[in-house]
Amino acid sequence: MSATITLYNTLTRKKEALRTGRPDQVTMYVCGPTVYNYAHIGNARPGVIFDVLARLLRHEYPELIYARNFTDVDDKINAAAAVAGVPISTITNHYIDAYHEDMQALGVLKPDLEPRVTEHIPAIIALIQTLITRGHAYVEQDHVLFHVPSYPEYGRLSGQRTDDMIAGARVEVAPYKRDPMDFVLWKPSTPDLPGWDSPWGRGRPGWHIECSAMIGQHLGHPIDIHGGGQDLIFPHHENEIAQGTCAHGTLYCRTWVHNSFVTVDGQKMSKSLGNVLLVRDLLGQAPGEAIRLALLSTHYRHPLDWNMQRLAAARQTLLRFYTSLAKAESVPIPEQVSPDPLILNALRNDLNIPGALVRLRKLLTLLDNADTDKLRAQAKSCLLNSASLLGLLQQAPRAALSALRPPAATARLLDDSQINVLLAEREQARQARDFAKADVLRKQLKTAGFVIRDTAAGPVLQPAAKELA
Repeated sequence: MSATITLYNTLTRKKEALRTGRPDQVTMYVCGPTVYNYAHIGNARPGVIFDVLARLLRHEYPELIYARNFTDVDDKINAAAAVAGVPISTITNHYIDAYHEDMQALGVLKPDLEPRVTEHIPAIIALIQTLITRGHAYVEQDHVLFHVPSYPEYGRLSGQRTDDMIAGARVEVAPYKRDPMDFVLWKPSTPDLPGWDSPWGRGRPGWHIECSAMIGQHLGHPIDIHGGGQDLIFPHHENEIAQGTCAHGTLYCRTWVHNSFVTVDGQKMSKSLGNVLLVRDLLGQAPGEAIRLALLSTHYRHPLDWNMQRLAAARQTLLRFYTSLAKAESVPIPEQVSPDPLILNALRNDLNIPGALVRLRKLLTLLDNADTDKLRAQAKSCLLNSASLLGLLQQAPRAALSALRPPAATARLLDDSQINVLLAEREQARQARDFAKADVLRKQLKTAGFVIRDTAAGPVLQPAAKELA
């Protein structure tokens, strides 16, 4: 067990040695997706980053309890279900399955726990009742709200003053609030919306209370690490701290870890720009391991600009690694060879993954230059065991090389009219929320040599072979 892991704590704004409640265990909670659409590359970054952190923690500690939730009740989910005329579970189950498929393709291991909001309504109601009893929440016009002035430390995580927060666009103004900063813990549901019975009437939870309740039920207080994207610092994580601290009277979380944003070709991802890149579309352009390596190529606290050059560079890097591993495929791996100490030290130093990748290339050189069977075996074992901490180089070399090499230009299997018919049918199926049919049509177009990018202006068809070249 290591006492040398340091992480940048957003709460204190400095790197700190990791502190845990127990010397033999780490608890970590990461905010997962709201499941109303397919995962995009911005969703994939925390999935990959916290997967690496989980791998490191499992190496360093006897036990890690890692939870990553699914938000499966939300206004966007409700709207999608209403359009399709189906229960919200039809929408959420489909996109949860799709998220699992995409993350598996990126080499992301499943967390120990994947709690869903809809499975924790009793815990949410109990937590809200505790906040009311302690004088931190109140009922007004069938809503329950957290009273921000009751928690003087509010704003510490984001470093914002309440006046600045009020001036921001993310604070909802409502006549039933005692203070402009107060936020909803429970809201009423009309008959056409999902809802659950509660002491305050039929309704559904607010976003922020959900994570606090799931953490309390599964991990207890305080937790050791809470992670997520930088966009969650305010208001979501700020509100989580207020709720959790006021309900339990204890520290909510010891270390807050946030990954930075993903841009695309220098621009923020947005539907209006039509540059939201779905993971499953990118998987039509490159293997998942290349996408994973591209996501790891910039330090997690720095913005990452996604572009085809970055993806091509990742593919070329993996080609070099797997070419050498294919040459050493018959070399047996000795038992009990530990990961390289310099790679471990890089990861222990605030997840310096780019530094670990530099060292990984030097380990590859050691394998290439090894001139005895014993040295080759040691070098190969050290390379693979070290790369496993990053979730890399764990495939059979020849299969990986086959997937990584750009294919020859795909022959046109369909004429233009047939392609347009398939594209139109797929868009109709997508609009009707017939996900199974839409996926089948997407795969038919992929077989014909095309990938689809869904934009605000409609679907855009791109030649897969051209993007791979």
